[in-house]
Amino acid sequence: MTSSLQAALDPRSIAVIGASENPDKIGGRPLLYLSRFGFRGEVWPVNPRREEVQGRRTVPRLSGLSRAPDLAIIAVPGEAAVAALDECAEIGVKVAIMMASGFGETADPAAKAAERAMVARARARGLRMIGPNSQGLANFGTGAVASFSSMFLEAPPQDGPVGIVSQSGAMSVVPYGLLRARGIGVRHTHATGNDADVTVCELAAAVAADPDLKLLLLYLESIPDPHHLAEAASIARDRGLPIVALKSGRTAAGQAAAQSHTGALANEDRLVDAFLERHGIWRAEDTTDLVAAAELYLKGWHPGGRRMVAISNSGATCVMAADAASSRGLELAPLADATQGRLRAILPSFAATRNPVDITAALMTNSALFSQILPVIAEDPSADAFLVGVPVAGRAYAVDDFGRDTAAFAQATGKPVVIVAPQEIVAAPFRSRGLPVFPGEGEAVRALHQFIAHHERMAAAAGRPAHPAPPPPSDAPPRLLDEAGSLARLARAGVPVVRHRLCRTADEAVAAAGEIGGPVAVKGCSAEVAHKSELGLVHLGVSGAEAVRAAFEACRAALAAAGHASSGVIVAAMARGRRELVLGAHRDPFFGPVVVVGDGGTYVEAMPDVALLLPPFSEADVGRALGRLRIAPLIAGVRGEAPLAIEPYLAAAAALGRLMVEEPGIASLDVNPLLVGTAPEDCLALDAVVFEAERAP
Repeated sequence: MTSSLQAALDPRSIAVIGASENPDKIGGRPLLYLSRFGFRGEVWPVNPRREEVQGRRTVPRLSGLSRAPDLAIIAVPGEAAVAALDECAEIGVKVAIMMASGFGETADPAAKAAERAMVARARARGLRMIGPNSQGLANFGTGAVASFSSMFLEAPPQDGPVGIVSQSGAMSVVPYGLLRARGIGVRHTHATGNDADVTVCELAAAVAADPDLKLLLLYLESIPDPHHLAEAASIARDRGLPIVALKSGRTAAGQAAAQSHTGALANEDRLVDAFLERHGIWRAEDTTDLVAAAELYLKGWHPGGRRMVAISNSGATCVMAADAASSRGLELAPLADATQGRLRAILPSFAATRNPVDITAALMTNSALFSQILPVIAEDPSADAFLVGVPVAGRAYAVDDFGRDTAAFAQATGKPVVIVAPQEIVAAPFRSRGLPVFPGEGEAVRALHQFIAHHERMAAAAGRPAHPAPPPPSDAPPRLLDEAGSLARLARAGVPVVRHRLCRTADEAVAAAGEIGGPVAVKGCSAEVAHKSELGLVHLGVSGAEAVRAAFEACRAALAAAGHASSGVIVAAMARGRRELVLGAHRDPFFGPVVVVGDGGTYVEAMPDVALLLPPFSEADVGRALGRLRIAPLIAGVRGEAPLAIEPYLAAAAALGRLMVEEPGIASLDVNPLLVGTAPEDCLALDAVVFEAERAP
């Protein structure tokens, strides 16, 4: 953690520039909070028109202080804010929070330029800035609440094991409010605003180092510095700290809104998914989803698998829990025969003991059934997690005993337990004992699945090698290799390519066709043409010497007519496979090398069914990515078809990932189609386009 960010999170002294007597104004709210929430450091209000503000002596200018504060809050607007930031830099302030807006989040080029200029001046003097357009930072562990949010008046704070870092002011406190309503304490809630200097990712890395945190929540509208987010994830994994991120801008409309809101550039959504998965970060769908599983993370459980046992006094709850588990990939494995035998000795003869376990309405007349069956189930070897559903109970039910017994059960097993209890009278005894309670089976299973899958993702991320950084930006356009050069580059990397020859004359083409045998493909080859079909440069199923000569001449004439230089003509074998897949890669300016795997063919752009991977990765990683696509059942074989021999494709994709890591000069490449069939030798790249960066002279 840099000293400036340490000063932002745990300052020893704070100056408030634009301090106000009115606690409902931006310059007054932080002063109120610093007093109310127990900040023990020095607080210096800056106001040239008042001698005292909220019971504190003021100074007219920041330069009037005897020494520079660690943190300065700039609560004045426009040009006054710019001048205040310059003064902070001049006297040696470590970090400043600029609350003023009207800079990079607007569409005004002059305002954007002013933002860049003031950041450059500040950094040249060692000053770091949060903002502009920042609601502020709040650390309830130290009382350093440098924020103007009204949420802390509505939902009184309590220090706790959760941190929140957000680009949006609202989204720094909405999750806070949801957590506080559930009795969960929050230590950090920070809003970075425009991210003109200190970014949400950089601040997340600093917050992740807090040893008392058990859960870190992020709200992201862009990821301009993925290396800082990767650093945050690495710090968090080393500590076993889960990170859940809500990344907005999933749709074109959302991306446009993100640009107008913070001036952030939205990142391509599938690439964001790939990046977060690689680094062990779970991506939430919406605000509710961001906090839904919080209690599970805070219990300190370590899931050991995906097998779930459902227990309820309602057959309907058992069925719906089974449906929800199946849809999320959680397995309801049958309990062991010995376990079922012991349960049958306790439960009525009409109860279900296999899994789910249906206690039936007998629970109303014998509330002790819970305490009797839970220890039995706790000893079963086929259970990794549990769902306990009590959809309806009231008079004649010992609901407090249910809560007590289930809490003891959770403590004894050390395994995740979720409760389904839509009635508050039933939920309260479970919730008061720290158990995660949900109103329905779907919500409970989604949270349990997230908790288990997230830990799997964190474990997988821990063993991955580092992902290369993106290359420095270049104004030079990349250079296209012709098809022969592109295929040669792939073959050297370990990607199987179709048998072919580059021919300079018609006689060479005829000879090549004779050597290859059978009908051939004849294609014009040029380093100036990426897509050949549009120019009539592809002739398929060509047979006989005269037909080969005619195709050769047609390709040469088409290139000449279009004004493109010719490298020759490719004569290639006609290959057949059962499925056309795609394999591609490019270098993203933010995320570095990215590999695309999935379904190919003519309509790959119109109906994409692809996954993105950040290299280096393994063949198993490719297989898991394909398994999540719509094409997965076709790979496995349907309607009596033999499964595809997909292993050579997995190896080719992994080889392509290594190529992108080892040869940073490759800007992008596309292999479409890459045939696969029922035999390993069916896997062949039929065409390829490679762009490489211009080499320095």
